[in-house]
Amino acid sequence: MIMPNNLKRQYLQYAEEYKRKACEVLDSGWYILGREVSAFEEEWAKYVGAKYCVGLASGLDALWISFRLLNIAEGDEVVVCANAYIACVMGITMNGATPVFIEPDQYDNINADKIEAAITEKTKAILAVHLYGQACDMTKIMDIAHRNNLKVVEDCAQSHGNHWKGKKVGTFGNVGCFSFYPSKGCGAFGDAGCIVTDNEELAQMFRVFRNYGSEKRYQNMMVGSNSRLDEIQAGLLRVKLTHLDEANEERSKIAARYQKEICNPIIQKPKIRPGADSSWHQYVIHVPRYRDALVDYLKDRGIGTLIHYPIPPHLSEAYAYLGYKKGDFPITEQYANEVLSLPMYNGMTEEEQGLVIETVNSFKG
Repeated sequence: MIMPNNLKRQYLQYAEEYKRKACEVLDSGWYILGREVSAFEEEWAKYVGAKYCVGLASGLDALWISFRLLNIAEGDEVVVCANAYIACVMGITMNGATPVFIEPDQYDNINADKIEAAITEKTKAILAVHLYGQACDMTKIMDIAHRNNLKVVEDCAQSHGNHWKGKKVGTFGNVGCFSFYPSKGCGAFGDAGCIVTDNEELAQMFRVFRNYGSEKRYQNMMVGSNSRLDEIQAGLLRVKLTHLDEANEERSKIAARYQKEICNPIIQKPKIRPGADSSWHQYVIHVPRYRDALVDYLKDRGIGTLIHYPIPPHLSEAYAYLGYKKGDFPITEQYANEVLSLPMYNGMTEEEQGLVIETVNSFKG
């Protein structure tokens, strides 16, 4: 069976390094907000190209705390792509704000040309979600934000180390949010996340907020949260960060082979936006007519796939209160019915890649 993602493979590539680091942290006797977290924050900020990094408990925490500290609240609107993962929208609504959905473009990310028409006097921010490992058009997004005095939050959960016009994503907006969920490019071995920013005051607010609103023990400056990146996850992330570029390169080689050798006319291969590269968090094809049949065909031949994502946020039960109905975002709904993620992971053998390609090409619909 070829899994859609095989986390054990990348673990085995560097298993001894992970084990040494885990034992080092356990032996230290310090497990919360210690030197591993501080070191990872410095190293991740340097890698991304930001001045500050603050480690948090998850990517969702990074999102909702970002909007909270940017004073996005009830009555405010935030523009977001309609085909984003629902956690992106939750980061907005957990603060009482309202998501304003924008259709995706041919690159599966927010269509920046449609943002300005959706801006109202209530609009306070844009959430740029770099979906599947490819960058949004941050030039257009930042231009719109500057002209309309809007905040910009970047969701880089699926985009660790990729670029827009030579600059790493997460460094364009006010805040860049990262998830280190195990399946991510620089995945932890549990839940973890962080934010990056160039704003020193804002970074300090995150540090205080993540620790019950306390900068000094028992002296609470605000009503905060418990959202601390723990020492073991930080230590393991430090190990993985040293291999992130080579991991991205490995996935890029797999994607390049898929791009070259998959030649089934039923399938639309992913496009790369001019000016962007991809970290290939997912290799997402579009199958306009036969997606479900292809899923079954591959499964019967021992190849697993995933659908990212089958139910758009505006049609989910969680957001029924927003009053949307089927047909309100036809491009998003079309994509939900035709996207399919093929196997893509570090440690995938050439034989496995070849079998995926051969099997996809043999599908007749």
